Amino acid sequence: MELKKNPKFDLNRRSMIFFQLGMVLMLFITWRAIENKTYEQSDISIDKLNVSDDLDEDIPITEINTPPPPPPPPPPAPEIIEVIEDEADIEETIIESAEVDQEEEIADIEEIEDAVEEEIADVPFAVIENVPVYPGCEKKKGNAEKKKCMSEKIMKFVQKKFNTELAGDLGLEGRQRINVQFKIDKNGNVVGVRARAPHPKLEQEAVKVVKALPKMIPGKQRGKAVGVLYSLPILFQVEN
Repeated sequence: MELKKNPKFDLNRRSMIFFQLGMVLMLFITWRAIENKTYEQSDISIDKLNVSDDLDEDIPITEINTPPPPPPPPPPAPEIIEVIEDEADIEETIIESAEVDQEEEIADIEEIEDAVEEEIADVPFAVIENVPVYPGCEKKKGNAEKKKCMSEKIMKFVQKKFNTELAGDLGLEGRQRINVQFKIDKNGNVVGVRARAPHPKLEQEAVKVVKALPKMIPGKQRGKAVGVLYSLPILFQVEN
């Protein structure tokens, strides 16, 4: 009976692989043997650095040459004193008397002109001592009555002259307010009229009407005619 080998246990099939692994292992061992190198203990020396010798270096001392002090200044020359002999004649200063002889005429003293009077600045209507007098208010007594009379007269004048339909033509609606300021100068004329309104056309109308106010008796402060500042609000309703 002939024996048959199992192909699974055939060693010749992997012999090449084992041969190659052996060769690789031998090459690795040979390379490590070549690279490995030993040294004798006597050849190894550790040098120590001594720093202390370098720190003992001598530092040169810098010498400073101090210049000698300057020589003292020479002593001042002695003053020459002149001696005046007693025989020399000395002129005496005669002091004249300041008294005035009664017979001497005294010059006339020119009259000193009066100092220029200080000009008083413009005064607001509310605090003026003597208010301007509007035509028709001359018979009123006291400042309060004249103020009231003037305010009523100016209000009636503006209501009569002001074109209230202008606001409707400009497309404005509701209540309209115009603030006007002007001055009654020393001669009683209305000057410096300014107005502020929602539309420039209303401002122009207000200025034109106020400038048409009649001439008044100027206001007075400390008995002198002065400019008086007056504020006038104009209110009206635009009907739709």
